[in-house]
Amino acid sequence: MNKTIIATLGLATVLSFSAGAAVQQINTEQAQGLQPMGTISFSQIGSSPMDMRHELAAKAAKEGASSYRVIEARTGDSWHATAELYK
Repeated sequence: MNKTIIATLGLATVLSFSAGAAVQQINTEQAQGLQPMGTISFSQIGSSPMDMRHELAAKAAKEGASSYRVIEARTGDSWHATAELYK
């Protein structure tokens, strides 16, 4: 039973990472001509830039976006980022 739960959790982690990896971070030039579909935000205390990118990509994938562009980022004791999503 425990092996099944561990295997299922491991597979879910791999699948969620793969879904997040399919979404690309783009810049302003690359966003030209793409269809915007809204924004997402993420805030966390003690996060790293890689954690922020991973969380934004995961949220963008959950919303069905193919790419996102960071439009606001703040650092300090806590991190905050806002990104525009594109189809």
